[in-house]
Amino acid sequence: MKIYLQLLIIFGFSFIGNVISNVFRLPVPGSILGMILLFLALQFKILEFRHVDEAGSFLINNMTILFLPAGVGIMAKWNLISHFWAQILLIVVAALIINMLILGKLVEWIKVKFEGDYVALKPETTVTSSTEDQ
Repeated sequence: MKIYLQLLIIFGFSFIGNVISNVFRLPVPGSILGMILLFLALQFKILEFRHVDEAGSFLINNMTILFLPAGVGIMAKWNLISHFWAQILLIVVAALIINMLILGKLVEWIKVKFEGDYVALKPETTVTSSTEDQ
């Protein structure tokens, strides 16, 4: 019963985001607005993490299943998009590279901001002495 309530909370935020997106005719998908609203509710302690932890973890652990309908839709409409495979491939590769660069810089910035800059340490030279039999 607990996980159903948590799912209801998550889907409720998604629904509110969809309503806001449709009412104000925003170019941002409602599900994204819902995630932002959920984040803000958690950040400002309107909602506690424990209220969505179990269902959120379940959804994240099974995220690949959620991409299945999109994959099936692509295969079902392949005859319409097959003429544009080069452009689609270029967009996917460019988006991948841009995402990796942005995320890399973001992680680097966060690490420096919160953990300090890392300075490469010189390896210590160890002096080993061998004793010879006399």
